[in-house]
Amino acid sequence: MYITTRRRCVISDTFSRFHPVVNFLFFALVLAFSMVLMHPVCLLISLLGAMLYAIQLNGQKGLHLSLRVALPVMLLAAIVNPAFTHEGVTILAYLPSGNPLTLESILYGLAAGCMLCAVLLWFVCYNRVLTSDKFVYLFGRVIPALSLVLSMTLRFVPRFKQQMDTVRQAQFCIGRDASSGSVWQRARKAVTIFSIMVTWALENAIETADSMKSRGYGLKGRTAFSIFRMEERDRYALLWLGFCGVYLTCGAMAGGLKWWYFPALTGVLIQPMTVSFYLVYLALCLTPVILDRREARMWRCSPLKT
Repeated sequence: MYITTRRRCVISDTFSRFHPVVNFLFFALVLAFSMVLMHPVCLLISLLGAMLYAIQLNGQKGLHLSLRVALPVMLLAAIVNPAFTHEGVTILAYLPSGNPLTLESILYGLAAGCMLCAVLLWFVCYNRVLTSDKFVYLFGRVIPALSLVLSMTLRFVPRFKQQMDTVRQAQFCIGRDASSGSVWQRARKAVTIFSIMVTWALENAIETADSMKSRGYGLKGRTAFSIFRMEERDRYALLWLGFCGVYLTCGAMAGGLKWWYFPALTGVLIQPMTVSFYLVYLALCLTPVILDRREARMWRCSPLKT
């Protein structure tokens, strides 16, 4: 769902407003199945779900990211893998080194590239949905020190980049553009920017430490307020994710989703039980998109809409 303002377009995602446990379990399932299930149909389903969700979260930027990441990585894997893997029974040609170029190695490279693209896109969506606040809520009590360090690191990187852009623009306005001049002049300007950023990082660290100390961090018996509450829809979502996880795990263990690329392409492609696994996996990967489309349709049909 897109909420348009005067200055920018803010993306309001329905799934990101679910409980952090639901968000984390969903990404854990799709990432695990994307890396484990090398069946070609499952790989395409995972890539499709990741691309659609990335587009939903990032709009036009998500579409460009999907195309820039998916196609080059798949083509690169399909080209590079046959140069190192020469297994397979279907020989297409012989390389100058004398090693055979097999159809199985090319298809395995495409499958590996598809898996890598899907995982990268799912991590892009994970970074947008599972914020540092949600991460601290999930793991703050189990591993408080590590969760705090990770959340602060994830928060610091985009802030550092934003501050660096601000410093570069300020330097450009006073005639100190780091991209112009001789090599020596550009190096001096880059050192100046680096010095400013180091000073900013140290000052920010001191302010953060003072803020944590004033809030009683590290004291015994300190309580914490949480804005996350488990609602009825979250319980239904957990049941749905649990069903999908158990059903697909049983299907994989039973051999219904196995696929071998070497020495020949073998595996179950279309059977009644296998099709049911495909449909459940497709529904799992498209869960965030379906929820958002459902809410948008309900909003359009709502009599309270202004």
